Amino acid sequence: MRRLVPYQYDDPEEFASFMRDPHQYFLSSLPSLFEPTKYMAVIDIISAHSPGEEYIGERKDLLSTWSVDNVIVEAFYRFSMEMKRIEKEIERRNGDPNLRNRCGAGVSPYAYLRGWGYM
Repeated sequence: MRRLVPYQYDDPEEFASFMRDPHQYFLSSLPSLFEPTKYMAVIDIISAHSPGEEYIGERKDLLSTWSVDNVIVEAFYRFSMEMKRIEKEIERRNGDPNLRNRCGAGVSPYAYLRGWGYM
């Protein structure tokens, strides 16, 4: 809605317009078709991910970069396994209809902390 229902004492002319034809007043307060279309396009663009993006716990060049330090490699593998465990827990919760705010009409599954294939 681009404007609120008028209050009779603040703007008598606007209120009279509302009282004459409430249906038309309501329709005139809605945004044009262009505005939500532009909004959807912007949201789609800013939510896109780069094809070369690396996610938490994923690293393709791990051994070439850190191969000399086994402590770092082992810590990274432990971290990666913990991230995979968290991802499985998210999948389990997204599939549980008994959890509040996880299932139902218009409820998107939680996808943060999950890899590219889920977004």
